[in-house]
Amino acid sequence: MSTGNGADSAPDHISTPTTDAHAGKNPGKSSGRNSGKNSMFSSLKIRNYRLYATGQAVSNTGTWMQRIAQDWLVLSLTGSASAVGITIALQFLPMLLFGLYGGVLADRLPKRPLLITTQSAMGLTGVALAVLTLAGHVQVWHVYLAAFLLGLVTVVDNPARQTFVPEMVGKDQLANAVSLNSANFQSARLVGPAIAGVLITAVGSGWAFLLNGLSFAAPVIGLLLMRTSELRPVEPQPRAKGQLREGLRYVAGKPELVWPIVLVGFIGTFGFNFPIWLSAFVSDVFHGDAGTYGLFNTLIAAGSLAGALLAARRGISRLRLLTAAAALFSVLLVVTAFAPGFWLFAALLVPIGLFGLTVNVTANSTVQMATDPEMRGRVMALFMMVFTGGTPVGAPLMGWITDAYGARIGMVAGGLISLAASAAIAVVLARVGNLRLRVNRHGVAFVPAARQLVTAA
Repeated sequence: MSTGNGADSAPDHISTPTTDAHAGKNPGKSSGRNSGKNSMFSSLKIRNYRLYATGQAVSNTGTWMQRIAQDWLVLSLTGSASAVGITIALQFLPMLLFGLYGGVLADRLPKRPLLITTQSAMGLTGVALAVLTLAGHVQVWHVYLAAFLLGLVTVVDNPARQTFVPEMVGKDQLANAVSLNSANFQSARLVGPAIAGVLITAVGSGWAFLLNGLSFAAPVIGLLLMRTSELRPVEPQPRAKGQLREGLRYVAGKPELVWPIVLVGFIGTFGFNFPIWLSAFVSDVFHGDAGTYGLFNTLIAAGSLAGALLAARRGISRLRLLTAAAALFSVLLVVTAFAPGFWLFAALLVPIGLFGLTVNVTANSTVQMATDPEMRGRVMALFMMVFTGGTPVGAPLMGWITDAYGARIGMVAGGLISLAASAAIAVVLARVGNLRLRVNRHGVAFVPAARQLVTAA
């Protein structure tokens, strides 16, 4: 993730993002926002962001507990990787159908009260599923319904959370805060699956669902305790016709937005299907249990956390980093699918997590830094719609391939599609930036055409 501006992430001739319209608002209330120097944890100096990050750490842990418990419960009820894929698809289907409208709402409504509402609703969803499971009445359609309802809330919650971050930290700390959000999420991914594995084995999935529902009290309390005088709210956009089309036209006119969004769309649709592949590897290849499934998710999280912390330290992110990370992530999927032994397979999950997270945060920061504040809700909604909204297409397809041809072929298929997309978009970006492929004894790289000519001469 970049701590610079959008120009650092784009080819030379692409326009830079506009200055934050509210950067000069309330200059006397900076609270350390604009120190001009970013350390790995610099945005945590801001009180409101500390409250936000603490609440998210608790609820993210609960979310990962529920994800593991949900996947394992569906697999236990049906014995089918396709059913796990359907559950994931239903959770992300609302984002595909209504994601852009969620961005419009995020631009129209005050972020803090909106987040209090959405986080409370997500907690209630977890509690309801816990009651059904602990009472012994849960059926697979209950899980499907809960996943779909959670997805509906996420349609609004996701762009609201994304666009609330700059209101807490300002533009100077935005990239660092987004990286730390990813680190926060991946830290929870280390803890949540491990706790879920123990709970599922000892007392069942219902307690994981209950703890997840209760965990949403933490972000709600954090939001309520914030000092509103230290926020930098973007003026809500008045209701008007054509705001959805306006957002799409805005993105279409900025290449530094279009191509990262297209790339994460392919990676998210076909490459991020770990619940399907890992559950299939656990049950069909390695003949493990819920603890094994939790271990695999924890190893991916360890790599992802490392990637997030490296992103927080990185001074500049570039589109070439995005495409390179996407290509390496895709190759690793293919290589890992053919790993002959349990521990080699497990070890390769760590770099998969690292490069997968690098793709995510580099694309996220590139898009946020290149977007005008009044458009961020719609642009980030489109980003998330493309990144996660493709899951209703990709998850059932990958689930079917996995059921029909086995876990290894399913993962290989996802890796090859992602690799083809990474290569194609790298070529497009090279042409946009007037770059040429250079191959010599030092390796392979895209360099400016003029430099290559000088070298050749």
